[in-house]
Amino acid sequence: MTRRLQTIRLDAYKPLREVVSETLRQAIQDGILKPGERLMEIPLAEELGVSRTPIREAIRQLELEGFVVMVPRRGAYVANITLKDITQVFEIRSALEELAAGLAAERITEEEIETLERMLVEIGDYMENKDMDSVVAADVEFHEVLYKASRNDRLADIVHNLREQTYRFRSFSMNQPGRLRKTWEEHRLLVEAIASHNPTQARKLARTHMEHSEQTLLKGMEEAQNFDTHS
Repeated sequence: MTRRLQTIRLDAYKPLREVVSETLRQAIQDGILKPGERLMEIPLAEELGVSRTPIREAIRQLELEGFVVMVPRRGAYVANITLKDITQVFEIRSALEELAAGLAAERITEEEIETLERMLVEIGDYMENKDMDSVVAADVEFHEVLYKASRNDRLADIVHNLREQTYRFRSFSMNQPGRLRKTWEEHRLLVEAIASHNPTQARKLARTHMEHSEQTLLKGMEEAQNFDTHS
């Protein structure tokens, strides 16, 4: 068997099923486990060095998140994401990101505002140095701070789940000329609105940012011509 996944190192702070879920989710996002690929419990358990039980639990969790589909009498497969799927995810995300931004403008602390402003500077530096891995990691952290500032844990969980479903396609957006710089500027304006405690402006900017993000992603996917455009 060709090994593609690294043996899991146990994390004393997390249940094993959660660690396995994170590992498989990341493998899907990174394209190691490809759309349409069957997920077989025994080979995966051998690769990761765990029993079948956490593999089974992880697959169930990833099914709930939209990363995996269960086919009757055939098993679990990495989900194929169509352009229609992406559009539907963005319809939901747009509404929730708008809500999160508005709530953050009302509830954010001064410490969180300072954190967001500092992170904008850091992301700008990463962009200048063409350190894309750090840009991606910092962008994820940036949004996590925003969701936390909304003071609505359920909202944060739902939005996080939806973002996870599109992370594996982020390269299509990042490779579009000028999109990274435009994203940074949109984030800067959003932070300004939130720091000014202007929920109306924050919601408007969040909606605009999501519209641009969706347009860029779909354009990149269409150009790649590797995705099923049927429902």
